[in-house]
Amino acid sequence: MISIDRFLSDEQDPKAVEKVIGKLNDLLTNGEELLYLAVQKKPAVNLLPDSIAISNKRIFYCEPGNLGLTMNFKDISWKSIKEVSFKEEFFGSKFICVPQHGENIVTEFIPKVQARKLHQAANQQLEEYKEMLRQQKLEENRATASPISLNAQPFAEIPAPAPEPEQPVIQIAEVVEEAEDETTLKLRKLKTLYDKHLITQEEYEAKKANILDSL
Repeated sequence: MISIDRFLSDEQDPKAVEKVIGKLNDLLTNGEELLYLAVQKKPAVNLLPDSIAISNKRIFYCEPGNLGLTMNFKDISWKSIKEVSFKEEFFGSKFICVPQHGENIVTEFIPKVQARKLHQAANQQLEEYKEMLRQQKLEENRATASPISLNAQPFAEIPAPAPEPEQPVIQIAEVVEEAEDETTLKLRKLKTLYDKHLITQEEYEAKKANILDSL
């Protein structure tokens, strides 16, 4: 059984709330929860006020009939609602429900505080419903994406272009000339004389030994 206490926080008519909640208790489906209830407050006589209830699945419109002996209920699910709005006036507010198809549903004389909270609760449910649709769409897109066939022919491989032959790197050795000392110069000249057979080997060896001894 639904407790009515939490639906009396904004000065809703307790008798109207009790009557509406008693009927709605039998209309809710599995997993459905009432979130907010607003009660009409007419400026003159307010004996048979209409009520609007927000659940996580739909909006209920509750209208007394037969001088209050019966209650007429109409409901519209979130998927059938395009948007909701309210308009503050001198005597309360108008709560406006814009369906996807058909005429707007307008309820007058909803107390301003209740109209704001009614609008807030309805907008939140609409956003959650749209987000659920978006997630479902993403899942469907993932599920219907064409899987890659295991038997599919592989793409022809495009041969890579042959690498260009590398140009040989010519390294120019840096010739460092060192000045020859006198002893080396003498030995070089002596060797040249010997290679040209201008002196004998004995003379070459003797002069070479003299040069080396002078070091």
